[in-house]
Amino acid sequence: MNKHLAGILTAFLFGCSVNAQGLLGKSENVFTHQDTLRGSITKERAWWDLKYYHLDIKVNPANRTISGSNTVRYTVLTECNRMQIDLQEPMNITKVTQNGKELKFERDGNAFFITLTENQKIGETKEIVVSFSGVPKEAVRPPWDGGITWQKDKNGKDFIASSCQGLGASVWWPCKDHMYDEVDNMLISVNVPGHLTDVSNGRLQSVKKQKDGTKTFNWYVSNPINNYGVNINIGDYVNFSEKFKGEKGDLDCSYYVLRDNLAKAKEQFKDAPKMLKAFENWFGPYPFYEDSYKLVEVPYLGMEHQSSVTYGNNYQNGHNGHDISGTGWGLKFDYIIIHESGHEWFANNITYKDIADMWIHESFTTYSEILFIEYYYGKDAANEYARGIRKMISNKEPIIGHYDVNREGSGDMYPKGANMIHTIRQVINDDAKWKSILRGMNKTFYHQTVTTKQIEDFINKESGIDFSSVFDQYLRTPQVPTFEYYFKDKKLAYHWINCVGNFDLPLKVTLNGKEIWLKVNTDWHAIDVDSDTTSLVVDKNFYVIESNISN
Repeated sequence: MNKHLAGILTAFLFGCSVNAQGLLGKSENVFTHQDTLRGSITKERAWWDLKYYHLDIKVNPANRTISGSNTVRYTVLTECNRMQIDLQEPMNITKVTQNGKELKFERDGNAFFITLTENQKIGETKEIVVSFSGVPKEAVRPPWDGGITWQKDKNGKDFIASSCQGLGASVWWPCKDHMYDEVDNMLISVNVPGHLTDVSNGRLQSVKKQKDGTKTFNWYVSNPINNYGVNINIGDYVNFSEKFKGEKGDLDCSYYVLRDNLAKAKEQFKDAPKMLKAFENWFGPYPFYEDSYKLVEVPYLGMEHQSSVTYGNNYQNGHNGHDISGTGWGLKFDYIIIHESGHEWFANNITYKDIADMWIHESFTTYSEILFIEYYYGKDAANEYARGIRKMISNKEPIIGHYDVNREGSGDMYPKGANMIHTIRQVINDDAKWKSILRGMNKTFYHQTVTTKQIEDFINKESGIDFSSVFDQYLRTPQVPTFEYYFKDKKLAYHWINCVGNFDLPLKVTLNGKEIWLKVNTDWHAIDVDSDTTSLVVDKNFYVIESNISN
C-alpha cells in the first residue's frame, strides 16, 4: 500500500476519534456541562438499575420523522424522585407517564430530568413510558458521524439505517444513554410502510399488518444489549439463512440483503460461517445464540450492532476493496464481515463502561482479524498482517480517552492496540495459554460492562506476568518504546528509552544467529558476547523501535 492510500484509509477507518464526537474546531480537552451530563454516571442515573425497554416507533420516510414511545422498566437501588433520560436535539420528549399519571419534566440540552411523584422504594420494580417525536439528526459520514441514513436503493425504494456509536443512541430514541448500565432485554417494535421490511436486533416475533397499510415488525432481544448496539434497518430486503454447527449447538444465521444483491450475498457471505468457526475457536462460543446471528445490508460501510451486524462493503474482499495491511492478506477476507462480527465478542459481549476505554472494543477486534488469518493461513501470515497495519499508527495521542465526558481516545486504538496485544502474546509465548486467556476473558466477563483495569488485571493474573507498565506505555502514552543498545569490549549493553519510568518488557532477539530472550527495563544491563562484531535482530513481532548506538 502506498503512503497516500495508507493515509486515506487511516483517516477513513479511524476518523471516529474526532468526528463522531463533533470535536472539529474545539480546543483540546475543553469539556462542557453537556459532556458531563452525557458521559458521567450522574446522581439522576445512579439510583436506578435498567431492566427492560419496549421501544415502539413509527418511521416515516416521507418526512424523515421518528415518533413513538419507550417503556422503561427499572429497579430502585436508592430512594430518589428525579430521573435522567437522554434524547438529543432536535428530537423531543412530548410526554412521560407512570401508572397512567403524567409526570413533569424539564430539559437541559440533550438530557431530560423527570420528576417522579410515586415513592421509589428500594428493591421495587417500576416503569415509565416516554413519548417522543421529531426529525433525528441525519448521518453525515456514517458510521463515524452517525445518526439516521435516509437513502434510496437503485430501484427508488427507501433504504434507511441507524448508526450512533459515540454520538449515542439518544440521537434517535430516548434512553439511559450511558454504557455502564445495559438493559437486560428489550422489545423493538418498528412500524414502516407496507412494502418495506425492518430488521432489528434479536429474533423476529411477529409482523403485524396495520389498517393504514403499514407493517409493524416486532423484534425481541433476550440478552443484555448496549444502547448503540440497538438498530433499525429498513429496506426492500430479501432473506436467506443457514445453521452454523457451533460450540453451543445450532446457531441460526440469517442474512438480509437488497433484492437485487441476493446472488452476490450468497457468495460473499460465506465468510460469515468461516468467521464463526475461527472466532469460536479463539474466543469461545458466539455470545448470543438465543438471539441468533444476522448480517444486514445497509447504505453505509457497516457496524457491530448486536445480533444484527450491518454490512455495506460492496460485496468485495478487503476494506472497500483495499488491503489495509498492504501485505496481500487483507484481500483474503471481507473486512466488514470479519471485523464487525468480531465485535460480537469484544463490544457486545464484553462492553466498556466508559467510552474512554473504547480500546477494549477496537484493539481486540482489530486483533481478531489477525487471529482469523492465523486460523486459515497460518501464524506467519498473521504476523505479517499485524506488522502491515502498523503503517496506520500516528502515535500522536494516547489510546485511552477522557473519563466521564463521553470522549474516546486516539484512533490508534485499532492498529496500535492490536499490536500491543500481539506483543503481549509474544511475551506469554504459549499458544495454549494465550487461547485460554482470550476464551477465559469472554467467559469471565460474559455479558458485562468492564473497565480497562479489569481487563489489565485479568491478563496479568491469567498469564502470571505483570504487564502493568506495558499497558501504561501503549495505552496511556503516544510513545513507542525504543530498545537502545551497543556493543563494546565483547559485551552487549541495552535498556529501554522513550518509555514510562518502570517499563519492563522482556524482548526476544536473535544474537549471532541464535534466538534468545533478554530481560529489559529502563536500567542498563550487559551480557557477554563473543566479539565486538556481533549482529542483533529484534523480533519483528514486538511493536518497538530498535536503536543501535554502537557507533
